[in-house]
Amino acid sequence: MAKRNKGTGFQSAAGLIRYFEEERSKGPKIDPKLVIYMSIVFAVIVELAKVFWPVGT
Repeated sequence: MAKRNKGTGFQSAAGLIRYFEEERSKGPKIDPKLVIYMSIVFAVIVELAKVFWPVGT
């Protein structure tokens, strides 16, 4: 019969901790509200562009 390896849980948890620490240290910090506001502004600009510059189909 195969032996059970009891030490695998700790190693996988250590990998997750290391992954999240690296994720926090890189990249710019952007407020989630800013992303939502910018997407709304972009959607309004696109809709206004459709009104002022219609594409003939």
